[in-house]
Amino acid sequence: MPSRRDAISLTPGEQREFLESGKTLYLASNGKDGFPHIVAMWYGLDGADVVMTTYRKSQKVLNLRRDPRCAIILERGETYDKLKGLLLRGRCEVIDDEETTLATLAEVGRRFGGQAHPSRQAMETMRPQARKRVTLRFRTEKVASWDHGKLGGVY
Repeated sequence: MPSRRDAISLTPGEQREFLESGKTLYLASNGKDGFPHIVAMWYGLDGADVVMTTYRKSQKVLNLRRDPRCAIILERGETYDKLKGLLLRGRCEVIDDEETTLATLAEVGRRFGGQAHPSRQAMETMRPQARKRVTLRFRTEKVASWDHGKLGGVY
């Protein structure tokens, strides 16, 4: 008999679809004092990786340079029977490269703006932001997922 955990887990395809449909995730890095540092982030997808941008001098960047281990959570649902989510654990690479960050800004903007790809002019308008920022490339090592809707109202 399958476990209840197995019954509510998202398949790899469902995980991808859930990530693609999400808007804001929460990134948890390890603070210097040992406490988690959790922040809301807009994100993009690059293959299997989650990509985000942030200011070069931000606390999360300091934390990730010191310890790249982190976690991401994305969850939706207003009531228990509708809860669906992903908890991804892995490592974030801090990429301090203007062109990579410009491409990441474009990907995040594309997802939130609904455009196929920003024009060359729009890309150049974003360049000053890219100069102040870095890209965070999250690579998943471990996944936990849940979809309480799969329980059919039986808990």
